[in-house]
Amino acid sequence: MDQNWNKQLLSFIADSPTAFHVVENLGKILENAGYTRVYEEKDWNLKLPGKYYVVRNGSSLIALNLPAEANRFLMMAAHTDSPSFRIKEDGEEKVLGLYTRLGVEKYGGMICSTWMDRPLSIAGRVMVREGDKLSCRLVKFDRDLVLIPNLAIHMDRSANDGKAFNVNVDMMPLLGSDKMEKTLNELIGEELGVDPEAIVSRELNLYNRTPGVVWGAENEFISAPQLDDLMCVFGGIEGLLSVDQPREALIFCALDNEEVGSTTRQGADSSFLDDVLHRIWVGVGKGDAPYRAALARSFMISADNGHAVHPNRPEYADRNERPTMNGGIVLKYNANQRYITDAVSAAVFQELCSRAGVPTQRYSNRPDLHGGATMGNISLSHVSVRALDIGLAQLAMHSSYETAGARDLEYLIRAAQTYYASDLRWQGEDVLIS
Repeated sequence: MDQNWNKQLLSFIADSPTAFHVVENLGKILENAGYTRVYEEKDWNLKLPGKYYVVRNGSSLIALNLPAEANRFLMMAAHTDSPSFRIKEDGEEKVLGLYTRLGVEKYGGMICSTWMDRPLSIAGRVMVREGDKLSCRLVKFDRDLVLIPNLAIHMDRSANDGKAFNVNVDMMPLLGSDKMEKTLNELIGEELGVDPEAIVSRELNLYNRTPGVVWGAENEFISAPQLDDLMCVFGGIEGLLSVDQPREALIFCALDNEEVGSTTRQGADSSFLDDVLHRIWVGVGKGDAPYRAALARSFMISADNGHAVHPNRPEYADRNERPTMNGGIVLKYNANQRYITDAVSAAVFQELCSRAGVPTQRYSNRPDLHGGATMGNISLSHVSVRALDIGLAQLAMHSSYETAGARDLEYLIRAAQTYYASDLRWQGEDVLIS
């Protein structure tokens, strides 16, 4: 087991507390690998072969590794966002003449209790007035700044009997005393080196400051914030970077807002992917009909972590499909198409994993429990290609601190490398893999 990948992942997570920071760091990784950024609002003078990336909203990114001539797209997608608490624009509040706390809203479906009694901080983006320009700046307080305090057991004897959390009451983070000399905007201005009066608006989240670790009797587990879905983001981008001279158009998508339904201009339920793919095809002198034919020859892997069977509550897993951490990549199935894996796409992916020496396992929700969904079926409503949903098995999904298998990241990277280096040729529902 190569722990170097896990160390790199933990470093990436520590530097990426919000989707904006994820995309900024992906851009740096891509540019160091020879990729050039192109902008949606400008003409793309693509030179083939060539390596490019495009960003929308500062929180979604699509990377392109294009050969001199391509007939299809090989795509992989993961999401950049994680459940958190969004700080309200006018959220500062003095309480009891003793404290200063912040008003927050839930972003996504988190396990609220895991955010309490632990060091937290603040990160996100702010818009700053600079003369005639409004400049977007990312901010990350790299220090313990806030905390959400629990109520003592002496005051709530039912605390261990199951508790409903009221975000407007229980989850307000404590920022400081009532005698704080600086407002939050003044702290932001100090952090960015700008006049607080120049801050026009802001989009800030809480983030968990607890460092990620590799642990267990044989160092077989990894725990950190945001494993869902930064494990798949990191694994996918490393797979893309492993191919220098592709045979087909290789695409990696890191999309925002999966945790709240993807219905934004930068989410999977937007035109972003279709816009980018269409511009590639038209930009190299091909028309709409050849583009549609290329989609029919294409493939997508939607990568989003899944549930491992729980050591203490195994009854919540399906009787027959019980993914385990370090058991390999999970193929995700759902009869009602909340996951898009079918017999054809599953066979293709399992063959690729076999060639990569990577184990696979299957996951379905327990039939009487309502499970989650992901980007795959949403993306396909805009870009119709063959596809499947996969992930890595983990515990405590949507906790502020999640756990997965230390071997599984390497499995995903190896599978992504093999996938991007392969050529898939379709004959109806038959496929030739070379």
